[in-house]
Amino acid sequence: MAAGTIAKPRIAILGGGIGGLATAAFLHCQGLPATVYEQAPRLAEVGAGLVIAPNAGRQLRKLGAFEYLRERVVRLDTGWEFRRWEDGRVLSAENLQTACWDLYGEHTYTAHRADLLAAIRSRVPAGRVELGRKCVDLDTTGDTYRIRFADGRSAEADIVIGADGVHSTVRGTVFGKAPATYSNMCAFRALVPAGRAPDFARRPTQTLWIGPGHHLVHYPVSAGEYVNLVAFAPAGDYTVESWTATATDEEFLAEFAGWDRRLTGLIRAAGTPGRWALLDRAPLTRWSDGGVTLLGDAAHPMFPFFAQGAAQAIEDAAVLAGCLAGDLDDPAAALRRYEQLRIPRTTRLQAVSHGRSHVNHLPDGPEQQARDAAFAQQDPLVANEWIYGYDLDAAVARG
Repeated sequence: MAAGTIAKPRIAILGGGIGGLATAAFLHCQGLPATVYEQAPRLAEVGAGLVIAPNAGRQLRKLGAFEYLRERVVRLDTGWEFRRWEDGRVLSAENLQTACWDLYGEHTYTAHRADLLAAIRSRVPAGRVELGRKCVDLDTTGDTYRIRFADGRSAEADIVIGADGVHSTVRGTVFGKAPATYSNMCAFRALVPAGRAPDFARRPTQTLWIGPGHHLVHYPVSAGEYVNLVAFAPAGDYTVESWTATATDEEFLAEFAGWDRRLTGLIRAAGTPGRWALLDRAPLTRWSDGGVTLLGDAAHPMFPFFAQGAAQAIEDAAVLAGCLAGDLDDPAAALRRYEQLRIPRTTRLQAVSHGRSHVNHLPDGPEQQARDAAFAQQDPLVANEWIYGYDLDAAVARG
């Protein structure tokens, strides 16, 4: 890209998921228009829930998206708990009714992904999202970047942000194509209508059942209309990575045979579950090249065991917007500053999320007993202050 001052750069965001839309919204707050190019014909998140931890909640409030979301989230007042697989014995529990706000200035919520996506999109100006625009090539050789789409059309931009997921075209173009690796784990997911869910699953609590080689998480979403259920198990030879792939309820139940009856009853109430293989990528040491950078899963896909995937994409978006607004004379320098601020944090989260799969899936025995005893003594809300208490604005100001 040609050097020199760009008063109002043309910013293209590839990918209209949570990270891409959040980037457009935060840039708009900074007075910087951006266009989102999304390959799908419509913006929609498939049926799945997520946790909005305090670090993400603070950014959503700053963005003005939380008011839109307020009536659809569930506040986790009774908190989170870990339970033993075979009998449901509580290993650790934390009441979040006041603790989150007292410590971090925000509560913890759960939400349906579609509700969160709609809330963030409400903060993106009309006409700034183009659907059905699948990027097939990014030409970085000219004075400006040319994006080519599958429908034959193209667009030019001064800054390109790849928010196009774990199979990112932008990442492959700039840093070389390399397939993601399979983690040997798969996930089952389902939404259980509240009327079919047992009482214990409808509580405003994030519950994690942990056992040998497996764990399962459930919590209410959509203002309590559904219970979100996601479970992790060995993948075997299963390698399908798609949010639309399904399994049978018999396959789901077989993975949790012998677990507490209350849990298997919840699985039976779920109907046909989705199933997808968890992919993995090693952390990158750089995300940017000139006026091109990465964001969210395109930059740092992570296992979902700390419930920080969407939160980190939202943080990326806020930091990126702040860096660009602070250095419009040199967008390449702004993007280098952005990656320098974000890579240490996201790399650490990738690492601890990896490690959590081992901790959660220990076979019964001395190591598992030591883990359970440690759970009873720890306060995860305080122990993870580095995640939930992260002062994004101060980090950008320090630069």
